[in-house]
Amino acid sequence: MNFKALDRGEFVAIVGGILLGVSLLMNWYTLGNRNTILGSCRGPNSTCSGWAALSALRFLLLLAAIAPLILAYIILRGHALSWPRGELTALAALVALTVTLFEGLIDRPGSPSGEIGVSTGWWVALAADVMILSGSLRRSHEGGVPRKPPGVL
Repeated sequence: MNFKALDRGEFVAIVGGILLGVSLLMNWYTLGNRNTILGSCRGPNSTCSGWAALSALRFLLLLAAIAPLILAYIILRGHALSWPRGELTALAALVALTVTLFEGLIDRPGSPSGEIGVSTGWWVALAADVMILSGSLRRSHEGGVPRKPPGVL
């Protein structure tokens, strides 16, 4: 294993993956009144973690959190890939970022949606998604496939 093969981008992505995994255990949503229901969480004036609030999406976010560790393992072992390293991790981070933004800003889970607010865990997940994306994009641009001019097969 060649630990010198890892650069700053991988370390940023790994820290982002760890933060994303931890953020799922933090409070993502605040519940307003006594009629607020979000998964197994009930109001009034309580909070709900990302793991309890997001039933199927929590596994998608967990896979996105593991992706930088897999990228680091591939780089450490020196495996040859048919695509630029970091590209698949960047795709997973982009999906996680989209899901996080959607679940926090556009369509919050639970009912009534007007009584559900975002909490610290959601902001940590948002920052972690950006960290994973930026770190993996840095690696994918390094080992890019040389481009051919138009018309050349």
